Amino acid sequence: MQSPGQFDNKGAIGWMAAHPIAATLMMIIFLVGGLLFIGVIKQEVFPEFETDAVSITVVYPGASPEEIENGVLLAVEDAISGVDGIDEVNATAKEGQGKVLVEAMRGTDIQQLTQDIQREVSRITTFPVDAEEPKIAPVSMHRQVLSLVLYGQTKHHDLHELAEQFREQLLQDAAITQVELEGINPLEISIEVSQDHLRRYQLSLSDIAQRIQNASIDLPGGSIKTDGGEILVRMKERKDYGREFADIPVITTANGSVLRLGDIASIKDGYEDSDYSANFNGQPAVMMQVYSVGEQTPIEVSDAVKKHLDRIKAVLPEGINAEIRYDSSDQYAQRIDLLVDDSITGLILVFISLAVFLELRLAFWVMMGIPTAFWEPFCYCPRWMCR
Repeated sequence: MQSPGQFDNKGAIGWMAAHPIAATLMMIIFLVGGLLFIGVIKQEVFPEFETDAVSITVVYPGASPEEIENGVLLAVEDAISGVDGIDEVNATAKEGQGKVLVEAMRGTDIQQLTQDIQREVSRITTFPVDAEEPKIAPVSMHRQVLSLVLYGQTKHHDLHELAEQFREQLLQDAAITQVELEGINPLEISIEVSQDHLRRYQLSLSDIAQRIQNASIDLPGGSIKTDGGEILVRMKERKDYGREFADIPVITTANGSVLRLGDIASIKDGYEDSDYSANFNGQPAVMMQVYSVGEQTPIEVSDAVKKHLDRIKAVLPEGINAEIRYDSSDQYAQRIDLLVDDSITGLILVFISLAVFLELRLAFWVMMGIPTAFWEPFCYCPRWMCR
């Protein structure tokens, strides 16, 4: 029979009871180790996960959902039906656009699947003439931290320029990696030629369109091998601004005189006509979405944006304002504070409850055993420690 004060050395619990110094040392290692690794623990509002899916988007301006389904989506589904690694295909048609979401089987190389789908879709020759080039890309999940809004009673172009300047300033900060603009209509260069000019020079709109197309190209021209090495040939005549199109020759006479596009056309840099618009407090607005990337934490990104926001507000033109519409770091901080507060409160209640019926020393060590056994609460840090 085992006498009082003696412990059964069989098993981990018995060994620990017989060697209290080792148990205490292990407890200290767990607690100190948890505190030391707080800074390297991934901090997110929602857990990050990778999506095994590929998105295929085809824009078909002015087409009804039925036309998009028959002319685009069915052709895409037939083309990719034989690609290996596809688990499920879902297609959605809406006015002016069709989208196919391809879900991959588990373990499939998503980059290889994207290339296979790209190859099969590029072989489709039955797309409607007015349909745009399909956009194919793996589906990516963004971790949004902040949503900013720049608004005021001014021209959309002015808001866009201010937003671009603000975006460039944010991206110069090492704590901010990804900022995207929303609420901006697609850029468009409009070229208008009056009927009088068309009749005077015996031109048609198709003639002018062909000249514009021939004068604005960016194509590889192969390579030339020489004794000194290989020379790559490329035609770089891409034009991105309206003023560049104004110099395109439309008619060249025998005596060398040239009629340029700018002489007969009105050329403007602007935005595509659309029913879509962004407003905030009843005023035109541009949205800026800020995301965290890699090991960036919500609080780190939020603090960096707020620092720049204060500087931007001081130099904004009169009547233009910038505000934060959404900040996920507030939710993150509230959850962290809740976990820490509940942990501390729980430990205190356990200590008080045990101290009423047991010795204070025993109640203390039981209380210390809880964070040692479940040391995850120490993996979370309050806002002032996570900066």
